[in-house]
Amino acid sequence: MSTSKRVITQLARPQRSSAVTNLRAPWPRRSFAQQAAAIKTFPVHGAPLLDSNSKVEEENWDWYSPDVFYPVNIGELFPPRYQVLGKLGFGTRSTVWLCRDLSVDKYVTLKVCERNSIAAARELSAFRQLNLSRATHPGGQMVRRLLDTFKIRRVSGEHVCLVHEPLGPSIEMLRNTLPDRRLPKILLQNILKTLLMALDFLHNEAKMIHTDLQAGNVHLRIRDTSILEEFEEQELNDPSPRKPIGKSFIFKSRDLAWDQDPGHPILCDFGEARYGKTSYTDPIQPSAYRSPEVMFGVPWTSSVDIWNVGVMTWHMYQNRLLFPATDENGNYSEKIQLAAMAARIGPPPLEFLVRSTQRQKYNASISEEAAKSTETSLEESEQFLDPAERKLFCQFIRKMVQWVPERRKTAKQLLDDPWLNS
Repeated sequence: MSTSKRVITQLARPQRSSAVTNLRAPWPRRSFAQQAAAIKTFPVHGAPLLDSNSKVEEENWDWYSPDVFYPVNIGELFPPRYQVLGKLGFGTRSTVWLCRDLSVDKYVTLKVCERNSIAAARELSAFRQLNLSRATHPGGQMVRRLLDTFKIRRVSGEHVCLVHEPLGPSIEMLRNTLPDRRLPKILLQNILKTLLMALDFLHNEAKMIHTDLQAGNVHLRIRDTSILEEFEEQELNDPSPRKPIGKSFIFKSRDLAWDQDPGHPILCDFGEARYGKTSYTDPIQPSAYRSPEVMFGVPWTSSVDIWNVGVMTWHMYQNRLLFPATDENGNYSEKIQLAAMAARIGPPPLEFLVRSTQRQKYNASISEEAAKSTETSLEESEQFLDPAERKLFCQFIRKMVQWVPERRKTAKQLLDDPWLNS
């Protein structure tokens, strides 16, 4: 049995309460003189060097420069509590590293954000807000917490650094190991129950909106820390390939082995989270998952997250976008997306359209594209389920993908849904 199949088998079991631990109480701080772990020396000589003419990982971003992305070195100390053990990955605005907290001899991940990042400042603010929220809500244990933060100050600006508990693969990575990329029903239900508990906590306790719910932002907890030890040993014995950049390097990421008995999913990535207001008007969400109120310029609230859960659920279970949004050249088209929405769940009601100053433009777009569209209703477009489950599943989806935001069920209400508990 492959590693991913074993992981899926474990995740599809009934959820265990013992998997939930309190992440709001990070281990105590010690001074550097009281460190519990020794500093390790990582090999420099003999490490494979990459072609200086080829771009490596974050270098492929158009905005990359050593001033924008801080050049972290393996073995480096921050400040001076955390020692970098290896590179886990990179994103559009950050790099992520496995580190050891020398003060307590525990593994952590360190996210080093790009210089003077607005998203990093927003994410840090969101994590601080989360840490102030009530710990007794069960959904609070399904949300990633901040263990520590500091800044790297340079002449060119500041880099926000976020310290977290190490996590395993994302649900998107897990889905990509499956031949048809469709999550099994029980696994999907377990993930959704966790996610909805997390959203109930966010919306009602933290008063926060995530705004970027997708399978890549939900990761599995690690139970078996030996995979972290293995990662460290690999770096010591077989140094990662690297490309010299001046006096520093750009490193290739090292894969972390999969925990074959992982913990519950954790909702991550709060760089686009919002809190502190009752409604917002700024653009949010991945285009294919975008809610109608955002598209129509209508003030939006926490119900945008519920819309995201609906379209994400369909995507994970059907391996197709609920609302196709690309033209024949593969380019995003809002008109095509709106026409698909009208076909799947019906045209937008007047009750919704009157809220938008863009009503006439979008009304014409929907009518024009709908006439050419081959999309069908929600029930007709479902291809895999027997009639009984199809009915329940589509009813579940319809509770989330409503034009009128107030008609969408809350996260707490969705936890009692018949399909989710079938």
